[in-house]
Amino acid sequence: MRHPGRPEGRPAAAAPAAAAAWRPSVNAQSVRRAAAAAVVAAAAPAAAQVVLTREQGKNGKLRKVLEGRGISCLELPMVETTAGPDRDKLPQVLAERSADFDWVCITSPEAASVFLEGWHAAGRPAVRLAVVGEGTGKVFEAAAADGAPQPQFVPSVANAEHFGPELPFVEGGSKRVLYPASNKASTELQSGLEKRGFEVLRLNTYDTVPVTQLDATALEAAKQAAVVTVGSPSAIKAWVQIVGEEATQGMSIACIGSTSARAAEKLGLQRIKYPDAPGVDTWAAVVEDCLRERQLLPASA
Repeated sequence: MRHPGRPEGRPAAAAPAAAAAWRPSVNAQSVRRAAAAAVVAAAAPAAAQVVLTREQGKNGKLRKVLEGRGISCLELPMVETTAGPDRDKLPQVLAERSADFDWVCITSPEAASVFLEGWHAAGRPAVRLAVVGEGTGKVFEAAAADGAPQPQFVPSVANAEHFGPELPFVEGGSKRVLYPASNKASTELQSGLEKRGFEVLRLNTYDTVPVTQLDATALEAAKQAAVVTVGSPSAIKAWVQIVGEEATQGMSIACIGSTSARAAEKLGLQRIKYPDAPGVDTWAAVVEDCLRERQLLPASA
């Protein structure tokens, strides 16, 4: 279990400026999303211990594990996905240049889904696939019957710090890598690969933005929870913007991995934990540890 900023001696992050007031716009799409969020919130216990903040439809696995252990949860998605500036370029690049790349590197389930759309549009060319972790790989496994490419490399730990240094060279290859990414993804992976001599073509195929509409009752209930789970830097930034810094400082922040934890630390948050190896089970264990620290679960044997 990791605590950013404690044993590794990093200096404490400066407290951020006051979050801007949230002024959600209202349109037909946001109303539909708000209705879906309200249904999810209505199904949650009134006094939820944990708030789940991933995009709509992506909290189910963690929720199942936590509720199976008697932990009450409230889903309140903080972000939603939109098309990135390079989304339309991906099919063209795959159709015309797929053979140029030794690897296609995929670093999230959303990036995997967007890639598969572009891959289909490009005529389903042959590619050599590397994925950051098990969760991302399962998107391709689910599409195997449709002929989707399957991962040929997964790093030892599901993060960019290990992905970049561990990606193998292909004998006689071009040392070129295609990296379809989030518009907000850091440059850590591409920089790590370039330092090793790879040539990286990054395409920002999708973006994550704060949700535009939230159920007011669910939002107030979320502010009373003990733990908020964070699956991406975008989610914790949106959470602080929408919920507020003061309310967040009183909560424990259970991150899926080190990237999200560093983003939380940069916002000046204190009670941050993340697992050594990202995954649903390890993430759930971090949530349990947060609840034990707050004496909301019995100490482990």
